[in-house]
Amino acid sequence: MAETTARTAPPAPTGTPSSADRRAGALTAAAMAVTVVLWASAFVGVRAVGHDLDAGALTLGRVAVGSVALTVILLVARARRRAPVRLPRGRVLLLVLAWGVAWFGAYNLTLNAAEQHLDAGTTALLVNIAPMLVAVLAGVLLREGFPRRLLAGIAVAFTGVVVIAVATTTGRFDVVGVALGLASAVLYAGAATLQKRLLPHTDALTMTWLGCLAGTVAALPFLPALVLQAADAPSSSLLGVVYLGVFPTAIAFTTWGYTLARVSAGRAAASTYAVPPLVVLMSWALLDEVPAPVVLLGGVLALAGVAVATLPRRPVRTRAAHTPRSS
Repeated sequence: MAETTARTAPPAPTGTPSSADRRAGALTAAAMAVTVVLWASAFVGVRAVGHDLDAGALTLGRVAVGSVALTVILLVARARRRAPVRLPRGRVLLLVLAWGVAWFGAYNLTLNAAEQHLDAGTTALLVNIAPMLVAVLAGVLLREGFPRRLLAGIAVAFTGVVVIAVATTTGRFDVVGVALGLASAVLYAGAATLQKRLLPHTDALTMTWLGCLAGTVAALPFLPALVLQAADAPSSSLLGVVYLGVFPTAIAFTTWGYTLARVSAGRAAASTYAVPPLVVLMSWALLDEVPAPVVLLGGVLALAGVAVATLPRRPVRTRAAHTPRSS
């Protein structure tokens, strides 16, 4: 009787990503891009609305609108999955609430105050010192290490940031504004690092929703100022607050959490080096701040650094070992 041999499909080449991996990578890249563009628009929006609302009132208005929008997003997402909202408990819940006060409350407050003293582009440059701090904190606290590619990308991007900073569009140097911008960078770096540590214990959307609610509660002392200033503000500024709450807050922080849950904190933060060049271009178009050619050069350098630091490596295909057939 002839023997029948079962034929099995040859194994996939080592290092070749599957279609599911490629799809997941594309979704993560898209979420990262949405975050960067919307956060860049926030600097311009804060600068525009800041003429009619002070830092505290704008903070409360933005995070309050964001909380409402996030509540809708969360309920729709849970209804589609037919799953209840599961809140973290104990120490994790306390840390999430503290993270929300720092990220949505204190960070927004210092950012808004900084833009009372500095233009949008300069503020974005100062705040984007944060990705370097995140990379350092992630390397030390999260044990993500310091890959050479990440360090090289950070070096190139930071060079571009320095070039733009030297050629700032206004030429002003405001000590208070610079201090507030640096404070925003520190809060951003600390919050991003803490969020990365908490994401294994809760899902990104629920954490973002809880954090925004915590930031809203922390900003409630600014309610009287918001009511008074909103009554005198033009409709364009009120619409600006709604935009800041829905897009750079609810949507962008959700896509940021999605990204951070799937890539290292250092790589996610490095992607935000694209924010300053975008802010410069947006403020040029919308706020009539014309950048010098050297600013555009800095933007190209920053974007090149982002590409080096954040784009995934190509898989290395190893040649199958040649085994001679036995005769």
